[in-house]
Amino acid sequence: MAVGDIYKLRLESIAAGGDALGRFDGKPVFVEAGAPDEAVVCRVTMENKSYRKAELLEIIEPSALRVNSPCVFYGKCGGCNLAHINYEAQLAIKASILKETLVKIGGLQPPEPEIFASPPWEYRNRMQFHCIRQSQKFGLKERASARIIPVTDCPVAATGIRELLRSGELPLPPEKDRFTVFSKDTILLSESGQKRGKIKLLDKEISLDAGLFFQSNCFMLEKLILELRKIAEDTDKSLPMADLYCGVGTFAVFLCDLFPKIILAEENKTAISIARENLKGINAEFFALRDTDWPRVLNKMDFGFAVVDPPRTGLSLKLDGPAVLAYVSCDAASLARDAKSLLESGYKLKKIMLFDFYPQTAHIESLAVFEK
Repeated sequence: MAVGDIYKLRLESIAAGGDALGRFDGKPVFVEAGAPDEAVVCRVTMENKSYRKAELLEIIEPSALRVNSPCVFYGKCGGCNLAHINYEAQLAIKASILKETLVKIGGLQPPEPEIFASPPWEYRNRMQFHCIRQSQKFGLKERASARIIPVTDCPVAATGIRELLRSGELPLPPEKDRFTVFSKDTILLSESGQKRGKIKLLDKEISLDAGLFFQSNCFMLEKLILELRKIAEDTDKSLPMADLYCGVGTFAVFLCDLFPKIILAEENKTAISIARENLKGINAEFFALRDTDWPRVLNKMDFGFAVVDPPRTGLSLKLDGPAVLAYVSCDAASLARDAKSLLESGYKLKKIMLFDFYPQTAHIESLAVFEK
């Protein structure tokens, strides 16, 4: 089999990343936009010793899970890649991938993931757009390309962002080619306009900055916060709590009343300054340090509970202190690697939860609870 060859294939499942998986002569074949239990005609686009990639040319027998996406840009835009599969199936697929990743990479025997579903459309409060300077417009990257395509609507975007896209009326930032927009309720923040503001989460107000990381699905963020609070309530509340990779201190805002003190650590100094604002009047200590520098500070402290929300690369420090560790993960593979290390440090994985922050995409966000 060589690049360019065309053949029929029976697809079996969805693999991590969102491509459908089939096999030809025993070798895995990954097909974009395919669906489980589907017969297709495809063309080989990449061949190596371990696997092949192929493009979908024709669907001979469509999957019972296949649906029509309401987005006119689906398949052109580089964002969503599971919108051709019904939402209930998407959830089951992600839960299966999460569990399989923990087994294969982490060597764990995890419990079945508890699944928290999101509204499948109009959920996304935070989006990044790219400038198209020639026309003074903005858009999203084309699939598998660096080209920017103007997008006049996005069904996964929150109402305020959809209205913005339909109008196209947003000044471009002069100093950036990529910028972030955040919208919730009546609030619209943008790196090309008003950057800072306050939003309502559950029963509290949170200050944020459009230029800083913040979760993109506030509906799911509230569900995550409620679960974190349940976990925190069952820990040793006589000791301080740590909020690591704390961003603007969102988790600490909702957990601080349970503990005598909160320790927050985050590399971004601007985020830490907003966290100070969000936790004003609370007994808290803030560290604006790279995570590789945290051990020299944190290893001198005792915590009963810690929340970590690391980037996709995972933890850069070894944690062996808190009796209970809540790990918010945006990448199943890095979570699995870190889980293996945590188990070697004496922890046990007690619970794994899938929070579907990004419906219509293969992105997997989860919460793992480890106990000593």
